[in-house]
Amino acid sequence: MRLPGTRYQEHGWEQVRKLLGQCSLQAFARIDPASVDDALLPEYVDTVARLLRMDGGRGDAPGNSYGDTVRELALSLVYELQARPADWAALCAAVGGEQARMGAFWRAPGGDALLRKKFNDLYAVLRDKVDSDNYQVACGRPCSPNRMYAYRMLDTAYGEVARLFAGWREHREQVGAILGRELAAEPIETRQLGSVADCRPEWILRWSETLERFGSAPGPLHTRSKRFASLKDSPEKIGAMLREIGEYEALSANADRDWLQDAVDAGAWLDDYWRVLGESEQASTPGPDRILEAQQDALDLAEGEPIEEPAEALPLLDPLVVEQVSLSPSYLQMAAAAQERGSWALRMMENDSLPVRLAVYLKLLGPFDDSYPCEWLDAATGELPTMQQLALLDAVSLPTLRKRRDAAIARLGAAAGQKEE
Repeated sequence: MRLPGTRYQEHGWEQVRKLLGQCSLQAFARIDPASVDDALLPEYVDTVARLLRMDGGRGDAPGNSYGDTVRELALSLVYELQARPADWAALCAAVGGEQARMGAFWRAPGGDALLRKKFNDLYAVLRDKVDSDNYQVACGRPCSPNRMYAYRMLDTAYGEVARLFAGWREHREQVGAILGRELAAEPIETRQLGSVADCRPEWILRWSETLERFGSAPGPLHTRSKRFASLKDSPEKIGAMLREIGEYEALSANADRDWLQDAVDAGAWLDDYWRVLGESEQASTPGPDRILEAQQDALDLAEGEPIEEPAEALPLLDPLVVEQVSLSPSYLQMAAAAQERGSWALRMMENDSLPVRLAVYLKLLGPFDDSYPCEWLDAATGELPTMQQLALLDAVSLPTLRKRRDAAIARLGAAAGQKEE
């Protein structure tokens, strides 16, 4: 389902929910659930955000039709939680209540599933709050999280009605109950139902009414819950909401077609470009073009782009060192290859060893920063190696590494001062 301003109401939500639940359980493995309180919210957010960035392929999947990935949607929701401490307080209360009733339930068999459900409930409520706020900004109309939930219920109900209509022969009796008449042949309504905007509110009401008879439980509009109380006797309100979903679906689908057409046009242009380039190369005269050949003088060579030097060659770590630092044998090689060649900081520290450079970053930026390549990070912690690990990698004592690090930082500071002048 799409509505103006929403990002969490489409097919990718299930993957977002699963990823958040997985990373939350990993975060709580480092945070004792027995001591969870309001003060732990910043630590939880930082830990989950770090785990999301280190996630493998699941986070790269598309999360909605606007181009957001599952990881991007999950990260946005985690950071949103930090701005809404009341939702975190509700989670703490739920975990505390379950603990008072069952003890340390997360250690019992199936306890992980119960703890994951607490996080699922937290983020299910939070996504509707975020999307309802964005809907109000986009449309200028009031929208509560409960109304957003109602939009989603109606969209799901339409999908069920459409499924029953498509298989009307197998569900003849239930479709007849929804249409309010017995079916002797294919009803014309099965062909008229082309989109959610074509769905009539009375069909939704009758579909909900038939669920207890043809299913296992009462429909959403026929339970004792007060969540949809305002819709039970308001077919005109249901119709308006269905039309709104359908209108924006058509509007956004048209935008998708235009974008896809642009992509096709761009692809065709590139195909023509490479075809013409290939034909011109095949038809060219062998040897250099004496007429159009560009001559480089000394000034051109002096001001040209610097030639990128190959990454420094470093040996594999000794097995004894690997055991001491708990890093990959090829850690130094991969970390060196991931450096940004030609950067100002690297040029200033070109005479320093790689462990000294990493110690400088550890001192100046901290153990984790978005600018660090993943090859620099310790897979066990998701952070830069500690000073003890770096000293072992450099085969020097810890005081010596600190002395070399401080000297490199002093050179950087002096060079930066001269550069400003």
